[in-house]
Amino acid sequence: MNQLNVGIIGCGNISRIYLENAKRFKNYTIQAVADLVLDRAKSHAAEYGVPKAYTTEELLLDPEIDFVINLTIPAVHAEIAIKALENGKHVYGEKPLAVTREEANKMLELAKEKGLYIGNAPDTFLGGGIQTCKKLLDDGVIGKPISATAFMMIPGHERWHPDPAFYYQVGGGPLFDMGPYYLTALIALIGPISRVTGSAQMTYKERTITSKQKYGEKIKVETPTQINSVLDFENGAVASMVMSFDTWHHGLPHIEIYGTEGSMIVPDPNTFGGPVMIRRKDDSDWTEVPLTHGFTDNSRGLGVAEMVDAILAKRTARTDGTLAYHVLDIMHGIHDASSDGKHYIVPSHCKQPEPLPEGIAEDYFA
Repeated sequence: MNQLNVGIIGCGNISRIYLENAKRFKNYTIQAVADLVLDRAKSHAAEYGVPKAYTTEELLLDPEIDFVINLTIPAVHAEIAIKALENGKHVYGEKPLAVTREEANKMLELAKEKGLYIGNAPDTFLGGGIQTCKKLLDDGVIGKPISATAFMMIPGHERWHPDPAFYYQVGGGPLFDMGPYYLTALIALIGPISRVTGSAQMTYKERTITSKQKYGEKIKVETPTQINSVLDFENGAVASMVMSFDTWHHGLPHIEIYGTEGSMIVPDPNTFGGPVMIRRKDDSDWTEVPLTHGFTDNSRGLGVAEMVDAILAKRTARTDGTLAYHVLDIMHGIHDASSDGKHYIVPSHCKQPEPLPEGIAEDYFA
């Protein structure tokens, strides 16, 4: 077998890019889509040429589906993943891995018990931008990383998203929504994190939707929307990270890494491309570095292809669930540190993902 049959559960906004990109990867094919609203699944199946449109239960019970892409809302990530694993299917989910550590642990333990793979978004760290940064760090271009900064600061999703309420529920907020992109990139570039602290606040108790579909509706906010944190890495580096849905404007970078020999500007970790900028200690200005890896456009689904490749080759996936669990544990730890007024010692651990081969091209996952 050199290809797996894949089913998608959840036909919301994010599903379209997975369906569009599936044709780029030759080691899996999408054979079915499912949604809570069956008509939506049928519409997606017709639009993208998918053979079957199912209810969720029907897809989970189909013996021909080897692998589930779980694109449901965070609140049911664990429920769907566990049911898929119980039905003998590998699972790759959108971020976060689950809402609680307990749910996530159950998912990982069940996958291990069943001899199945579980992986998780984001896969943007596999794109050409961050993979180029990884190569530069491994080559010692800026020396040993000493510190880093990371900023994701916006006004909130109610201005544009057609149905933004879940962003303000438990399991949402800027940390659980966008934190996985930033934390995964930092772990891929610098390594696992051993200790965190932070301050988190819920600035507004209520939000008003101004996007067209639900204009004027009110959202009750149930999770912090301003989170300032400090991350201590196992290798001794330290980072400052700010996640906010309460900021109108700023002039800060997405991610910068500061080393013993210079500094690096890392591209937006919610994208796959560049630019990557370097300024060594004696340089008078920043220099843009040509990207050394492919997959620089919107390549969502790349993580699925990489995980399928790992399944077929019987190796650990770069998007393995232990990485996603470490990220989830860190995010909860930042909230816990704020609530408890002390550092959180991170008990979880993951291996730093192996870099992709230099010069990787579109046909790599054929």
